[in-house]
Amino acid sequence: MSKATLDRIEASCLARGVRFTAQRRRVFLALCEAGGPVGAYDIMQALDEKAVDGAPKTAPPTVYRALEFLQAQGFVHRIASIQAFVACAEPGHKHSGQFLICPDCGRVDELDDERLGRSVGEAAAARGFASNRQIEVTALCDECHAQG
Repeated sequence: MSKATLDRIEASCLARGVRFTAQRRRVFLALCEAGGPVGAYDIMQALDEKAVDGAPKTAPPTVYRALEFLQAQGFVHRIASIQAFVACAEPGHKHSGQFLICPDCGRVDELDDERLGRSVGEAAAARGFASNRQIEVTALCDECHAQG
């Protein structure tokens, strides 16, 4: 995670009148350091491993509240199909989430294809649905496909 990205997140929070607290920052950084999709309890464990001796254990509600905030601000995405979170490729940038998920290795890649989001939204509307425009596609990554 680059300092420029953290600066952009802090500036975005300031402009929106919300706080990027130390706890929210810790959760975001733990998610980024994971390097891929992780669950809330994995984040909690990572935070506890970095805690100074004698510090209280991180409580699940603390992590979930931070993740809810980060998701609401567009800094992280929740991947429902695998019950995990990933850091946004462009935090704070308004876009629809599209994800390729490898079922073998768990790799997740974020797309930002406006045409794809618009197409799914239009198809959903034509059938009487309001699309949240998050699309999750299961597909083998190149490495797993080559091993296949």
